Amino acid sequence: MSNVAKPSNIITDSIDFIDLKSQQARIRRNLEQALMRVLDHGKYIMGPEVLELESKLSQFCNAKHTISCSNGTDALVLALMALGAKPGDAVFLPTFTFIATAEAVAFLGITPVMVDVDPETFNICPESLKTAINDIKKSNYKAAGIIAVDLFGQSADYEAINAIAKENGLWVIDDAAQSFGGSYKGTKIGTLADITCTSFFPAKPLGCYGEGGAIFTDNENLKIIMESCRVHGQGIHKYENVRLGMNGRLDTMQAAVLLEKLKIFDDEITLRQTVAERYSQALKDYVEMPVVAEGNVSVWAQYTIRVKNRAEFHAKLSQINVPTAVYYPILVHQQAAYSIYPVVSSGTPVSNDLSEKVISLPMHPYLEPAKQDYIIESVINSVS
Repeated sequence: MSNVAKPSNIITDSIDFIDLKSQQARIRRNLEQALMRVLDHGKYIMGPEVLELESKLSQFCNAKHTISCSNGTDALVLALMALGAKPGDAVFLPTFTFIATAEAVAFLGITPVMVDVDPETFNICPESLKTAINDIKKSNYKAAGIIAVDLFGQSADYEAINAIAKENGLWVIDDAAQSFGGSYKGTKIGTLADITCTSFFPAKPLGCYGEGGAIFTDNENLKIIMESCRVHGQGIHKYENVRLGMNGRLDTMQAAVLLEKLKIFDDEITLRQTVAERYSQALKDYVEMPVVAEGNVSVWAQYTIRVKNRAEFHAKLSQINVPTAVYYPILVHQQAAYSIYPVVSSGTPVSNDLSEKVISLPMHPYLEPAKQDYIIESVINSVS
């Protein structure tokens, strides 16, 4: 491999792929005060900050109900439990995604059915979804629902997905682990499906300092069931258990952190747009760019491009201290633990191609222009 030319601008500081230090410095004093309040009142589980966070999140995304929980995977499990999904059911989801989406389904003994994705948005492909539903209708499984993943920060096409679901009597879950804060055709993510789930893993656009998640719904009955399942299937008090459940609560410390981060979230989303626009303008003639569908606002959880010879490209950038990340080089249906589950009969050619070509560049609200210029020039030099 030949050495790549170093960019003309010299960067002495390291470049963070995701910079949580700068964000923390911005709100450090408020964070410390918020955490001290929790230490003072001592209500570490389901304390007042948890209820306040749920209220503020509902206001943010216009959902009637928010149920905080322990992490994004548990959010999906709670949603599936509330919807009554059971063994023998088939749930459709993209194969180009993080394993947690399929894991939540398989964990409950339900059958995940892997579907291809759209070549531009990387989100679930409606035509592939239709084919997979027809496949399952010819099998011994019962088609039950769809989990549409909003990949890399932008919403899936819920107008098309909900129409398919309605036609086939299916429910829809929005796996918004990477997209919370974005919008679809003027509607904020959180109310586009029967249930929306998100993650507050630290690297997410809105992340805590540990594990955390949330579930959104406008359905009162689903809300009641998920709140019960979140605390061991609790009924009217902690020693009455009316259904199977789990320990899925968000702790108060994480809620306190999220309340402070939520105050600056809108501003950070705007800053992410600026970073993404700079990349797109500078790199459009050199690599295959990410595409945001018309009417969508992405929160740019990742800025993901497509390149040929990805391994060589990654190695060149590593030489000059530009961090990159490859997401989902092994598709869900290619994983050893998931190879037994159905795959859409028309195949997954788009997902196969993406798994070999996509690579993500540093993306966060605090990416300084000088550092971004260095990254941009490094990318151009590495593909030239």
